[in-house]
Amino acid sequence: MKLLDYKNWNIKKILKETAIMIVIVLVISNAMSYLRKPDLSNSELPQFNAMMIDGKVFDARKYEGKPLLVHLWATWCPVCKVEAPNIQKLSERYNVVTIAVKSGSDEEVQAFMDKGGYSYRVINDEEGKWAKVYSISAYPTTFVYNKDGQIDFTEVGYTSTVGLFFRMWWAGL
Repeated sequence: MKLLDYKNWNIKKILKETAIMIVIVLVISNAMSYLRKPDLSNSELPQFNAMMIDGKVFDARKYEGKPLLVHLWATWCPVCKVEAPNIQKLSERYNVVTIAVKSGSDEEVQAFMDKGGYSYRVINDEEGKWAKVYSISAYPTTFVYNKDGQIDFTEVGYTSTVGLFFRMWWAGL
């Protein structure tokens, strides 16, 4: 008997096997995200001002009473590159600030943004200062703060556009 008998495969069996694989991947990725999430001593949005690569100042106090997504990423991170279009889509509807960690000069980060056609807000963390504040050990890492300035969600690794939209919607309730 052959290990895989392709003659007995049908659409129902293929869909079942695909569904099982998707569930396994989701469980593993969520477990990894949970295990790698940063251990923050404070769940409140840090009140900070920082210069963005476009020369404007990001002021966290402007977002009091509104949900805010803080996304730490790097230009050298393959998962971050895949997730960047999701962040772009979300930034067109919700408040998003991203922090590019150890990704070179402002010009190099801007070149990455231009190449991908991205326009979301970016703070350049050349030295990794913000990564230390947020206790980041893996990229990308995303924090969703609710309208009260408290963390609702922390995600390490890739997050789908639908997942990001749902988390921001929930944070706004």
